[in-house]
Amino acid sequence: MEGVVDREAELKGLMVRGLDGDPVAWRALLMEMRGALTPFFKRRLIGREADTEDLVQDCLIAIHAKRATYDRSLPFTAWAYAIARYKLIDHLRRQGRRHDVPLEDASVLLAEHTVEDGAVRRDLRRVLSILPMRQRRLIEDVRIGGYSLAEAAARNGFTEGAAKVSVHRSMKTLVASVSADED
Repeated sequence: MEGVVDREAELKGLMVRGLDGDPVAWRALLMEMRGALTPFFKRRLIGREADTEDLVQDCLIAIHAKRATYDRSLPFTAWAYAIARYKLIDHLRRQGRRHDVPLEDASVLLAEHTVEDGAVRRDLRRVLSILPMRQRRLIEDVRIGGYSLAEAAARNGFTEGAAKVSVHRSMKTLVASVSADED
C-alpha cells in the first residue's frame, strides 16, 4: 500500500510542478503516465492491442489539454485514470462493436482493481449523486456502461428522444457542478 501512496505523491508532485511552469517535471510526468497507461489499455483491449499506442497518445494529449481542470487538492491518478477511461469508452464506441472473449479466457477481463479504480468510483459516485436517480441510471448506462442511447432509453423507461434530451441536460448539470467546484 505504501508504494501506491508514494507513487501517487510522486505523480501528483510532478503534476503540480508542471502546472507551476516546470517543463522538466511536466515532461517527466507525461513519460511516467505513458508507462502507466500502456498496460492499462493493453489489459482492456484484448485482441486489439494495436490500438493501445493511439489511446495512450490521445490520453496524454487530453491530460495536457485539460491540465487546467485538475484540482490540486485531489489525487492526481484518479483524475488521470478517469480521462483514460473516457478515452477508452469513446474508442470502443467508435469501433461500434463489442469484443467477445471465450469463457476460458475471461479471467483476463477480471483484472485486479487498483487504488485508482476505487478513487475514481468514489469521485464518480459523488459527482453523479446530484442527479435524480432516473437520470443518474441513464447517464451511467450511456456514458459509463457503453449502452447505445436506444438501449439505455429502453432500460430506463425513456423514449429515445427524451433520453437524448435527458443525457444532454444531465451532462450540462454535471459540468456546471464540477466547474462550480473549481471556483
